[in-house]
Amino acid sequence: MNEHAIAGGTREDVAEATGERADLLALLAKARHFLRFPARDLTDEQAGRRTTASELCLGGLIKHVASVERGWAEFIVRGPSAMPDFAAMTEEDFQRRADEFRMLPGETLAGVLADYEEVARRTDELVVSLPDLGAAQPLPKAPWFEADAEWSARMVLMHIAAETFQHAGHADIIREALDGAKSMG
Repeated sequence: MNEHAIAGGTREDVAEATGERADLLALLAKARHFLRFPARDLTDEQAGRRTTASELCLGGLIKHVASVERGWAEFIVRGPSAMPDFAAMTEEDFQRRADEFRMLPGETLAGVLADYEEVARRTDELVVSLPDLGAAQPLPKAPWFEADAEWSARMVLMHIAAETFQHAGHADIIREALDGAKSMG
């Protein structure tokens, strides 16, 4: 699939999706909502503040999830060449990855959320435009993947949703520690 095919869908196409594709889009939308919701009404300083023993902050979590979603969507299209060679990552590569989890000087919550919205839009269009959700790609070599495994586009999209939900839980804890606000209750 080429870059034009990814961008070929429209918001109307996404709205008209049915069946499994509509279910995947609804799952992704719900996960994204629960990740973004804890960032409501925050300043840039609050979005970048660590509130627990963890290195995580709300803005950094959203940046990380956007990066992960972008990478996995590219994996659906290009296969393992879209992913880094995890065995050959340098200290600089690891630092760039660590920077995904925090707000860097000059970054704003509005900018992070806008980037995430664009990533989500492109993924949603990919869900609609893919010829076959069962098309599989071999996973890149990494210590956390089983050797010679393949994931279908469907599995990748479910993985994106699972990762987003996991980090939404982190975001809720960080927000509650920040000012007592909760996503539920």
